[in-house]
Amino acid sequence: MIAALVLLLGVTVLTAHTVVNAGRWLRRPTDRPVEISETVAVLLPLRDEADRVTPCLRALLAQRGVPRLRVVVLDDGSVDGTAEVVRAVVADDPRVTLITGVNPPPGWLGKPHACWQLATWVGDPADALVFVDADVVLEPYAVAAAVTELRAAGATLLSPYPRIVVRTVADRLVQPLLQWLWLTFLPLRAMERSPRPSLAAAGGQFLVVDRAGYLRAGGHAAVADKVLEDIELGRAVKRAGGRIALADGSRLASCRMYEDWPQLRDGYTKSLWASFGHPSAAAVVLTVLLALYTAPPLVAVAALLAGAPTVAGVAVGAYLAGVAGRMVSARATGGRAWPDALGHPVSVAVLGWLTLRSYHLRKRRRLSWRGRPVG
Repeated sequence: MIAALVLLLGVTVLTAHTVVNAGRWLRRPTDRPVEISETVAVLLPLRDEADRVTPCLRALLAQRGVPRLRVVVLDDGSVDGTAEVVRAVVADDPRVTLITGVNPPPGWLGKPHACWQLATWVGDPADALVFVDADVVLEPYAVAAAVTELRAAGATLLSPYPRIVVRTVADRLVQPLLQWLWLTFLPLRAMERSPRPSLAAAGGQFLVVDRAGYLRAGGHAAVADKVLEDIELGRAVKRAGGRIALADGSRLASCRMYEDWPQLRDGYTKSLWASFGHPSAAAVVLTVLLALYTAPPLVAVAALLAGAPTVAGVAVGAYLAGVAGRMVSARATGGRAWPDALGHPVSVAVLGWLTLRSYHLRKRRRLSWRGRPVG
């Protein structure tokens, strides 16, 4: 009985924290028309994205409210005709420049190197840099609104999390955990105010930075060998004296990260080891997550079978508190709340399995992404 009460209390406290984060501290950039006078460079790194870059490019060409907009696209060694697709979509639009990347030198991973090539190519004219992935589709005023929010926050780096598009069962189980994790466990207000690099979060799909502050932090050169280059860039910004901020970007952008289960599985596998750090830390975190969110329905069933309805009721309460937290997170970030939240215990269990797989493959030096070794 005591164990069940502890579970209920722990999940309830965390769900309350989710409610406070989502309702009070989560930034929400405007989705109304807004115009800015700054020079903004949108930077798009591409590697074998011929099949899905077209919607992203068309959305960039349709941006409004940024008269001084430049779009720089880097073809990072693609072998699927990505560059030809880019040329066909942008035609002779003078705002767009396509450059050819070079292979990363020793000590660099592919994504940081591609982003650094883009950032250094732009040069002095840009006031703000906007990094966008090929799977992101922006709304017409997204860039203007995101830069406006960056300035309003007084931040060097702003991460407006896009709405994650889910279509498959695997999507619905795993993808919402991205926003749920930081809304549940990260104190957003403290993260913005604290200079501690450990209090940092960011999503590289859609990232807005003040160019001068980005360079002071060392830019992507400071995170050259980092798998989670987005979070590490936020930490570098803090170490350089800058501020970072998170925002709900679901009204500004959407993102279909993975097309199928193998892509999703491998995408998370390549980076989860870096999220948790040392294996012992991962073991502790996963044990807590599984105890709080996966164990309650199992405890409830076991208690009913054992003739302990009171214990079962408390365990069901813990389960429902976890479901409530997942629903709050989904509604706050443009996600699908119902009935997906009911499967939250399974989601956490799948996260645990993906994490174990990540450490297992890293130990055997078998992690790779888009043909390049990782970790």
